[in-house]
Amino acid sequence: MIHHLSFGTNDLDRARAFYDPVLAVIGLRLMNADAQSLDYGAGTWLFSLERPLDGSPATAGNGAHVAFAVETRDMVAAFHRAGLAHGGRDAGPPGVRPEYDAHYYAAFLFDPDGNKIEAVTFSAK
Repeated sequence: MIHHLSFGTNDLDRARAFYDPVLAVIGLRLMNADAQSLDYGAGTWLFSLERPLDGSPATAGNGAHVAFAVETRDMVAAFHRAGLAHGGRDAGPPGVRPEYDAHYYAAFLFDPDGNKIEAVTFSAK
């Protein structure tokens, strides 16, 4: 079972300006911030952005992404809008992805560091 996920970032301030409003839409909040990381969750830490410990620049992985489960299609759309409004790039607008499942409704974004994130629901609402 996964405890948490972390992405690297080269600019914690820029990452926070993006992730604070985007993750708030899906019920996650900043739980800890220091000179090395930003840690988000909802009661427990689930997702973080970190400066690489080896001092090398952070780079986004090819093909890797994290999907956040949300309750409604409106939350998927709000996640996507918030991401675009706060420096993210579109990687797939809100919509049904029938190639995954007839009820798979998702949106995809690239964060300011190039990491790919997704909000997904199986709800018809």
